[in-house]
Amino acid sequence: MSAPASFTSREALSERRLQDPSKPAPQRKKRVIVTGGSGKLGRWMVREMVEHGWEVWNLDVAPPAASEAKVAKFMQVDLTDYGQVVAALTDVDSGYKGVDAVIHLAAIPSPSRAPNHVIFHTNIRQTYNIMEAARVLNITNLAIASSETVFGIPFYPHVPERLPITEDAQAPESSYSLAKLLGEKMGEQYTRWNPEAKIINIRLSNVMSPDQYIDFENWQDDPWIRAWNGFCYIDARDCAQAFRKAIESSLKGHHVFNIANADNTFRVPTADLMKKVFPNTKWEPETSDPREGGISIKKAREMLGFDPKYDWQTECEKLKKASK
Repeated sequence: MSAPASFTSREALSERRLQDPSKPAPQRKKRVIVTGGSGKLGRWMVREMVEHGWEVWNLDVAPPAASEAKVAKFMQVDLTDYGQVVAALTDVDSGYKGVDAVIHLAAIPSPSRAPNHVIFHTNIRQTYNIMEAARVLNITNLAIASSETVFGIPFYPHVPERLPITEDAQAPESSYSLAKLLGEKMGEQYTRWNPEAKIINIRLSNVMSPDQYIDFENWQDDPWIRAWNGFCYIDARDCAQAFRKAIESSLKGHHVFNIANADNTFRVPTADLMKKVFPNTKWEPETSDPREGGISIKKAREMLGFDPKYDWQTECEKLKKASK
């Protein structure tokens, strides 16, 4: 009789461990790769998926903060290197063999963080490598971070004709936003090549972590400060919810969704902000909320069941009480 193989079609080398035979074998969880899981949004994304029953691996060039180190497994991967991406999505000794879904957040996160060509080359190469590796490995469930900057943010000198702005707007004004739009276009073609695949690009608004809400108080007398993106933001935890719902949805093909919180960044009605800052732009609210934000989330609500849970005023009050 030949010796048993050190691995199986579903298990990597040295992944298996001795188990107590009197106990039932542990069930394998669905496995998701989160790229950029050490970042501002990534830490909440990792927690969201773990809390909803997924086995999560964080792929990043930087390790997570000490407080996040035990939430999920971390692996250092340079996503601009296609070979590393294929290897990381395939078979990792003592780790896993194969993945069920990928959430791609990793990127240089905004314009002016590096020279233009560095931002473009880095971000577009990472996105291509993820999509191409997923294609050759037949991973058909992807959610990929796009950006509100695809709309033409900052909204000057090309002021929108109407707000809230919807997913059909495409007017990138930076190398960063150009790379994000081209990432969406790549998703269209990859799902055309495989109609059974799902690639969802999520256009994030300005991501806010819970500790940042105290800063909103400094803006209240000057709406021009937040005019650049239609007075919008997205709580990192609500953003993580949107990605999870995208991954868990039964959709197929390519889809683009706006993700923002339901309210604006001020205490006054959005109509008042519009009159002052965007007097020539049509304000056509989609809800009865007088403080509805300038980015439409109607499509995400209807197709993903996205439902923002957090608002800046409540979170700001929590911070004030905690500081006393």
